[in-house]
Amino acid sequence: MVDAPPPPAPALMQDPAFAAALRLCGAAPLILPGGAIILRRRILGLPVLMLPRMAPPRDLNEQLAAAGLARLPLILSPAHPCPLPRALRLRAAQQIALLDLGTDPERRIARLHPKWRNQWRKARRAELRLSHGPMPADPHHPLLLTEALQQRQRGYAGWPLALTRAFAAVAPAQTRLFTARRGQRVVAQMLFLRHGTGASYHIGHSFPEGRRCHAHNLLLMTACDWLAAEGHETLDLGLLHSATPGLNRFKLRSGARACATGGTWLRWHPLARRRCP
Repeated sequence: MVDAPPPPAPALMQDPAFAAALRLCGAAPLILPGGAIILRRRILGLPVLMLPRMAPPRDLNEQLAAAGLARLPLILSPAHPCPLPRALRLRAAQQIALLDLGTDPERRIARLHPKWRNQWRKARRAELRLSHGPMPADPHHPLLLTEALQQRQRGYAGWPLALTRAFAAVAPAQTRLFTARRGQRVVAQMLFLRHGTGASYHIGHSFPEGRRCHAHNLLLMTACDWLAAEGHETLDLGLLHSATPGLNRFKLRSGARACATGGTWLRWHPLARRRCP
């Protein structure tokens, strides 16, 4: 019997804590009457609105008009495929790795790829000491410093670290940092952000000692058990990139499904006078 996928959880970038973190960083997101979070950006000097990770509500045009913003270009990036009439596609849909947390631990273990399961079992025998708690809003936290170094060395862009700190400051209960130690040495960490019935893997790091004993396998399984016990139904492990096949393999072998996003689209008032169905 095939398990039915859980319903989509509210996206992290549509959570009130995300808007509060942006404000703490000096940004000014717009909250529409229906609760959708709209971001303001400038592209080539032109003001542009963004509706991230959410299907546009049926009355989006009316809500924007009430805020005096109906004539500005709007970039849509829904978390899941949805009808977007009278919009111009800017980027094709990507894929994310999504873990179903709604099953019991035994069934989550049964979904593991055999090699991934063997690595997890090896980590359980490695005498690692695990702990977890809210992420401190400390600009000098070792995980944030390591992430900043990795971004520079590997040339990828994630959340600005100031935004991660701000999220931890405004919503500490929605953060959970899992740490693996051997003796007094931190060998691996994984940070998760919680939003409604969902959670998202945010950043993490494994030192050579942690990689040798597959500490991230153990941390992820431990986090899944804790998040499920807290009532979360899905865990977003992030985008699947063609440039990172090893990381993709780690995510999918953990039992995650590859799910399509809704792509990136542009709506502008001459093209979007009709309501979305």
